[in-house]
Amino acid sequence: MKLIEAENLTKRFGSLIAVDHVSFSVEEGEVFGLLGLNGAGKTTTVMMLTTLLSPSSGFATVCGYDILKDKDEVRKCIGLVFEEQAVDINLTGKENLDFHARMYHIPKKIRQERVLKALDLVGLTDSANVQVKDYSGGMVRRLEIARGMLNYPRVLFLDEPTIGLDVQTRRFLWDYVVGLNRESGMTVLLTTSFLEEADYLCSRVAIIDQGKIVVTGTPQGLKDSIGGGLISLKLSQGSNEDFMKELQGLGRFGRIEQRDGLLELSVMGKDVGIPELVRFAKGNGFTISSISSYRPSLDDVLLHYTGRRAEGGETPADREDRRRRR
Repeated sequence: MKLIEAENLTKRFGSLIAVDHVSFSVEEGEVFGLLGLNGAGKTTTVMMLTTLLSPSSGFATVCGYDILKDKDEVRKCIGLVFEEQAVDINLTGKENLDFHARMYHIPKKIRQERVLKALDLVGLTDSANVQVKDYSGGMVRRLEIARGMLNYPRVLFLDEPTIGLDVQTRRFLWDYVVGLNRESGMTVLLTTSFLEEADYLCSRVAIIDQGKIVVTGTPQGLKDSIGGGLISLKLSQGSNEDFMKELQGLGRFGRIEQRDGLLELSVMGKDVGIPELVRFAKGNGFTISSISSYRPSLDDVLLHYTGRRAEGGETPADREDRRRRR
């Protein structure tokens, strides 16, 4: 069953098209990721799906409800955790959750049970009566996820859930989201610019760039789509441009690019390896001074489909430096 369906969803702000005819669907029980760089349109898409923004055009349903005609019903069946902090730091963790539960008109007895259970699920029972201003960043994010679960949503929206957190806290939250999905079957849609996060959490990913979805698939399927492997090499004799022309004539590479003085090749199939490439170069008057192969990452996928790497993404030169240090 599809719990989210978007068809040509579009949002304009004056002359700016923030989201441009976006179409995708999310199955019940799925962890689905909108992956893209800052400003790609991820948050605007979520704001439309959660009824906080009205689309300029297009159509979408969440849990079977129209995001324009059935806003109240949509809000009843979703939980939402924003990138920006949205809790009262002068209240305790428990008071924040109790206040939020009251907004859903949850009866007192049920409200108390749910608040205590939510605090326990995110490991904040011992800090329930501590003011949020004394929480760490990771504790605040856990509290916000607990708040998003109070109405037992069928779909939980997480907008950049781990941005600004240290690696250890980020991994804790990843494991928590995975456990939540597995144990309760809750459908999760998250936006992220962290490639590792999307790879770890998501059963499927849609890469969004400049307001458009450019490709959708499983993380592994997207990696496979750009080739069975990548090869990075540096020439000591011969020009990169001339060697690129020779390689293109072979018809065995899906992508051949020059970056940071290195050539990066996407290998289609399994019949081209490092020894064959070295022999081919030598036979055509070129000398390879360094060469390495590696499996594609989501960073390589992002580069392939958008022409840009994520901030902090590893470049071919970075890989070469790492190889030399071994």
